[in-house]
Amino acid sequence: MGTVPLYDVFSADYDRFVNWEERLAYELPFIEQQLTACGARRVLDAACGSGRHAIALAQRGYDVVGADLSLPMIERAGENAVATGVEVPFVVAGFGELAAKVRGDFDALLCLGNSLPHVLTADALQATLTDFAAVLRPGGLVLIQNRNFDAILARHERWMEPQAHREGGREWLFLRFYDFHPGGTLTFNVITLRRDEAGEWTQQVEATALRPLLHAELSSAITAAGFTDVYCYGDMNGAPFDPETSGNLILTARRG
Repeated sequence: MGTVPLYDVFSADYDRFVNWEERLAYELPFIEQQLTACGARRVLDAACGSGRHAIALAQRGYDVVGADLSLPMIERAGENAVATGVEVPFVVAGFGELAAKVRGDFDALLCLGNSLPHVLTADALQATLTDFAAVLRPGGLVLIQNRNFDAILARHERWMEPQAHREGGREWLFLRFYDFHPGGTLTFNVITLRRDEAGEWTQQVEATALRPLLHAELSSAITAAGFTDVYCYGDMNGAPFDPETSGNLILTARRG
């Protein structure tokens, strides 16, 4: 079983970092539109994190399984499901091992939250996409949500929007930024600042490697993995993808 240092540690604060009420209200209509278009009922949420998308879809009547490489994230997802009162199986399984650890024939696979750039080589990307295809029925949907690295690399866009959270007298600040490396990879850094009442701030810094996926490479790789009907969007309102201005690269495709 692999470890994922940033996310293993970050699992304790991940649901504070994300405003899930706002995020799900924004993203679920597009996701459900895509699921409805392919008649999907059985869904695999790969790299599911704390399970919020999987739980929300289960509440809407979908048969959902969540998978993630991070054991602490999977434990958090299970706790969230119990607290919400829904049954969702969560499995420790990373990219490239889904077919070996999760029963296949899903109608759709979701890979959200800029998860796929954690795959660090072209060969591993191809193996991951082939693994995606292996757990889908023919005609099944894959929906991938990445940041638009075409724009990030062109502008050398290092810092992301800071996030803040408060619970009573406790405060959290989350700062995220990239280090750019000559070989084309990135280091993704997360600084977590915490304090109780008016006390001193404490800080924690975690980091992980990313390989930025450009539009052309991802489109080519998913076609090579046997997918067809490839469409790219710039956000979850369904806007067309623009490599210069879109915030996200959202790709949908069907297993051939």
